[in-house]
Amino acid sequence: MALADGKRITPGTKPDWLKVKVPAGKTVARLEGLLRERNLHTVCEEARCPNMGECWDSGTATFMVLGDTCTRGCRFCAVKTHAQGNPVDHDEPEKVAEACEAMALKYVVLTMVDRDDLDDGGSAHVAATIAAIKRRDSDMLVEALVGDFQGREDQIQKVLAGKPDVFAHNIETVLRLTPRVRDHRCSYLRTLQVLQTAKRLSPGLVTKSSLMLGHGESEREVEQTMDDLREHGVDVVTFGQYLRPSMLHLPVREHVTPARFAALEQRAQKKGFLYVASGPLVRSSYKAAEFYIAGMLRQRRDLEAARNASQPAKETE
Repeated sequence: MALADGKRITPGTKPDWLKVKVPAGKTVARLEGLLRERNLHTVCEEARCPNMGECWDSGTATFMVLGDTCTRGCRFCAVKTHAQGNPVDHDEPEKVAEACEAMALKYVVLTMVDRDDLDDGGSAHVAATIAAIKRRDSDMLVEALVGDFQGREDQIQKVLAGKPDVFAHNIETVLRLTPRVRDHRCSYLRTLQVLQTAKRLSPGLVTKSSLMLGHGESEREVEQTMDDLREHGVDVVTFGQYLRPSMLHLPVREHVTPARFAALEQRAQKKGFLYVASGPLVRSSYKAAEFYIAGMLRQRRDLEAARNASQPAKETE
């Protein structure tokens, strides 16, 4: 990969723009202790996300529910995999809600491991967790970053019954690379259908998806993926760099430059996405996107409240 100054970065060499300090500090230490007391873990910690301290300081965090073992084995993901997931902790919804309140969060992302071993794919548990958070703080915004539930509409409907503010499901990569990057039970077309189904069942809902770059995708393929997402009603898209979790995972084919991420952001904006977050350290749960979504959703709430207040009261007999 050639840079503007003529230097080349090989796939195995991490460029300067990806070299960041491990998140630390008083806020991180305090909140990690709070989570351990409740036996909860966040994706922020599991991935040692470089944005963790900044996000936690600003009131956002990502919780992973339904255990730490996935029933699928995507070749980019560090999460443990097994045919059977962990026993479901039925107290987890209240534990997560309590932690969100104690952390004074404003925007919560609930993600999940795939649970093909459960009759409902874990959809009722996700909905229960969203509802528990909303009961403690109705103003707290919740994004449900979920699996594909094997494309079953009834399970998508269960998640929506919890009233998430954002429905997210990641397409991860382009069509050609999907069989190599994702588990064989995952499908590019099914991902699009899941996002479209959520929008059809709840037309006012914000839908969101994400792509990892660096697997060897072409510009044309990324362009087509953006078009496919828009055609299926997706409102928000994020682009980030794939980083290899271990030598057992897929190698990085390319370290995408910040300039290319910036160009992708401009192209995606022109396609009509409500918001685009694009950069080497951007992750699916990314505070910039969440800030924008939070502002948009609160503006919608204010407009709805103003309309209701302006309507004349019904006369009582």
